[in-house]
Amino acid sequence: MAGQANSIRSILFALGANLAIALAKLGGAIATGSSAMLAEAIHSFADSGNQGLLLWGLAMAKRPPSPNYPLGHGKEIYFWSFIVALVLFVLGGVFSIYEGWHKFHDPEPLTYPWVAVGILTFGVAAECVSLYGCLVEVNKVRYGRGLWEWFRESRHSELVVVLGEDIAALLGLALALVAVLATMATGDPRFDAGGSIAIGVVLVVVAIGIAVEIKGLLIGQSADPHVEKGLREFLAQREEIAEVYRLLTLQLGASLMVAVKARMRERGSVEPLIASINRVEADMRAAFPEIQWLFFEPDVKD
Repeated sequence: MAGQANSIRSILFALGANLAIALAKLGGAIATGSSAMLAEAIHSFADSGNQGLLLWGLAMAKRPPSPNYPLGHGKEIYFWSFIVALVLFVLGGVFSIYEGWHKFHDPEPLTYPWVAVGILTFGVAAECVSLYGCLVEVNKVRYGRGLWEWFRESRHSELVVVLGEDIAALLGLALALVAVLATMATGDPRFDAGGSIAIGVVLVVVAIGIAVEIKGLLIGQSADPHVEKGLREFLAQREEIAEVYRLLTLQLGASLMVAVKARMRERGSVEPLIASINRVEADMRAAFPEIQWLFFEPDVKD
């Protein structure tokens, strides 16, 4: 079923890791003068704020329906996930590119470079823990799909954001580490500046990828293909239903809206027909607890 993943746990994993790494990187950037390190520090602080926005979005998405929002506020998490993608693009990617470009034309030598190496190594370890925590939750809703396929099909925007951020962070840390080591080996600080630019490009690409995926959820996507397949199989096995004409689903954050149009088997009168429909609806809600809204229309043709 959808909704089995503990999104809050994966966000807290990422938040703890990013705060620890951000503080370590900031101290390292001040001590070493590394622009790549400073870019990584800004990235980690931005990530920490991003996780705060995701937690806020999850809380707001749980508000009950109202006259102005009859289907609830579930899609609010998509809005905040999209905002996070924009923050990652602007504060993370664009700033890193700007900082690298500035340092490339006005290079400054590194001081205490081994401090930078130690902090970046710590950052890699912390991000690996965060990524592991995210993957544990992602694996609960992958259903055998590859990570890329899950990323393209997932309806869990908060997990998409955390996974994208963690992968971008690991790549960024690796690039920063290579840049610092190359600067130490050659004495040329332009390698450090180039590392900052490379980090910015990675963040921009990841942010655009996240934004594209979440755009579909904002517009209105159906349920996860795995969930929709399960719904069709459930309806096909019901003896009350002779034929399913249409099945429409709409993902509303963690909840789901389902509309069914079907030809019911002959019951002889209205009361048994209504009882059959109510029985199917009750069993469907029990099998798919993420369903918040369920509309069942009996008909004799499509």
